[in-house]
Amino acid sequence: MPKAREANQIIGVLPGIIICLAVMIIGLYAADLIGELIVALRLLPAGSTSPVSGIFVAILLGILIRNTAGLHSVFMQGISFSVKYALRAGIILLGLRLSLAQALKLGAWGLPLIIACISCGLIVTLYFTKKMNQSKRLGTLIACGTGICGVTAIMATSPVLKAKDDEISYAVANITIFGLIGMLFYPYLANTFFGSDPVKAGLFLGTAIHDTAQVAGSALIYNQIYDMEKVVDIATITKLTRNLFIIAVIPLVSYLFFKNAGDEAGEENYEMPKWYKLIPLFVIGFLLMALTRTIGDFTSLKNELAFGLFSPVSWEAFHNQWSSFGSTYLLGLAMAGVGLSTNFKIFKGLGLKPFGIGLIAALSVGAVSLILVSLFGGLIAA
Repeated sequence: MPKAREANQIIGVLPGIIICLAVMIIGLYAADLIGELIVALRLLPAGSTSPVSGIFVAILLGILIRNTAGLHSVFMQGISFSVKYALRAGIILLGLRLSLAQALKLGAWGLPLIIACISCGLIVTLYFTKKMNQSKRLGTLIACGTGICGVTAIMATSPVLKAKDDEISYAVANITIFGLIGMLFYPYLANTFFGSDPVKAGLFLGTAIHDTAQVAGSALIYNQIYDMEKVVDIATITKLTRNLFIIAVIPLVSYLFFKNAGDEAGEENYEMPKWYKLIPLFVIGFLLMALTRTIGDFTSLKNELAFGLFSPVSWEAFHNQWSSFGSTYLLGLAMAGVGLSTNFKIFKGLGLKPFGIGLIAALSVGAVSLILVSLFGGLIAA
């Protein structure tokens, strides 16, 4: 009987997983085509990867399918499975992308600057969410996406807050739109203020733009126009260091959300969870993967064999392959499920105010980054 039950469960989730997989693959392919179009229009240098996330396209495609053709109930169990478990597994594997040692390259002045920009994104977004009487849950998702690392931060925070599919979709759309605008505009702004200083320009791009792919795109634009390759390295290191703060910020914003949830009209009155429930297991897994990457990089440099087993080339291929699998396929599968679970009518119900909050937050982070890099960027040697 237990084996029969397990077989039935597997059969029950397969249709939903298959449709999520199909939507994900189409979304990734479409994002690449959009990237090629952007390059063809000379908005990005030749050979650049697409600044439009395949995850975002998969969400839009899923929403389109759900709200036009509709979905049979046979798919729903597998879609829920993808959203819940593929999401967590993908975030864990993302830890392999980040080495804690990279943060040390920015020195004692770089980290406070990054923390200040993250704090600005969080504080401004949450303040205007309260001021404009918007959903605290949606505001918290936008705050994390603006302050830390775009789409990844939203997806990592959503399970802890028990966010609804429409809120996740709205937050991702918010972050993607303003991140793309920053990607195209900020390279010129950076050159206007920082001219021939690649460290300051890279710090600004790495702290002011939301998503990792968008930071990379903006740095490539800067390099192509102004011929400063070091900007790409500084912007990337800054952004990856900023991404690491997801470990601390998720428990913090979760605590603030649950602490104040009962004060907002229309929200459920949450009982404050135990502190250890604010640190989800997948965030601990993310940290362990980041530590694994750090130790592997260190032993690779010191002994020429990562963990005494892998050559530097093999180690790089290993962590790149698995982090890419997590960020591209597992998270793509989960977000396809989010789109397929989302009723398009909810965007009308949520209104345009959250987009206004996202705009204010994006401009605030950009302004704070510009000011702090101007004042203290010269103290950072990278």
